[in-house]
Amino acid sequence: MRKLRALDLTLAAMFVALMAIGANISTIAPFLHVGGVPITLQTFFAILAGAILGSRLGSIAMIVYMLVGLVGVPVFADFTGGLSIIIRPTFGFILSYILAAFIIGKIVETNKSLPAFIIASLIGMAVNYLFGTNWMYFAYKLWGAAPEGFSYKMAWLWMVAPLPKDLILSVLAGIMAHRLEKTVLSKGQFKQLKRGA
Repeated sequence: MRKLRALDLTLAAMFVALMAIGANISTIAPFLHVGGVPITLQTFFAILAGAILGSRLGSIAMIVYMLVGLVGVPVFADFTGGLSIIIRPTFGFILSYILAAFIIGKIVETNKSLPAFIIASLIGMAVNYLFGTNWMYFAYKLWGAAPEGFSYKMAWLWMVAPLPKDLILSVLAGIMAHRLEKTVLSKGQFKQLKRGA
């Protein structure tokens, strides 16, 4: 297992910070709510983490983000943090960022083409939605205070509002990561980082 270098730690920390900003963009700009659903950029930055940092470092960055929030730093949506987040129905989305970054990283590590980056990003978004929404449904059913008439269909209907935004941003993330791969990440220390991802 390759040791983490100063560059690795810096890049991971950068994505932890970006995730914290992305989680709270709707708090900074209150108009970024659609039907009561906050518009966040967490999925976008989680995708970029996997596509830019690779499977290993990308998933490590997402794990660190989760742990920072769980120890109480207010990096989750609505500037929340602490262990109580674990029992919230939306905690599954936070866990999904780790898996999404890992899968995206694995795909782009074997195929550096633009279509591969875009497909990997969309797969990562799908993982985020599938894992997070199913977790939310079962959390409401098993221990959460589910709204009256709550059903599996309702859980997915709640995801309709952010879906167009996440589809567009996933494609943009794939394009951005591919562009960075061709211009910056293929040179010098970044090239070594990608090889050891």
